[in-house]
Amino acid sequence: MKIKGKMFICIAALISISMTAVGYGQEKSVLGTAKKMIPSGSKVYVAPMKDGFETFVIAGIIKKQVPVVVVNSKDKAEYEMTGISESDKAGWAKMIFLGSQQSNEEASIKVVEISSGEVVYGYSVHKGNSARGKQSAGEACAKHLKESITK
Repeated sequence: MKIKGKMFICIAALISISMTAVGYGQEKSVLGTAKKMIPSGSKVYVAPMKDGFETFVIAGIIKKQVPVVVVNSKDKAEYEMTGISESDKAGWAKMIFLGSQQSNEEASIKVVEISSGEVVYGYSVHKGNSARGKQSAGEACAKHLKESITK
């Protein structure tokens, strides 16, 4: 396993452990304990991510109609989104024996309020046999972000 893959697994494990403490996989329970919520219409800067994953997250934000304004500069933003992603492309055996070229996708994002430095949102996704690759992971991140925004 590559060093980058091990680092991703460690970060994903930390996020998973923290989610387990308040209810595994229940984003609403995790968000209910947050001191601050992201208000609708907030300006969010999506920082560059490995392999251009930020493009897929921004596309997901637009497609899922997340009520935030994506800005191109951290100076103009109230919140900053950072994250990581990892793709595991289908191997030759999977392509030959199963006839599948689908990849496994893993991604994690966090949103930080710039003025206070407080992490106000975090999400981790694993998409096995993803037909649309990073697009699926980016849309999942956007969908769950939308659920956490106050109206």
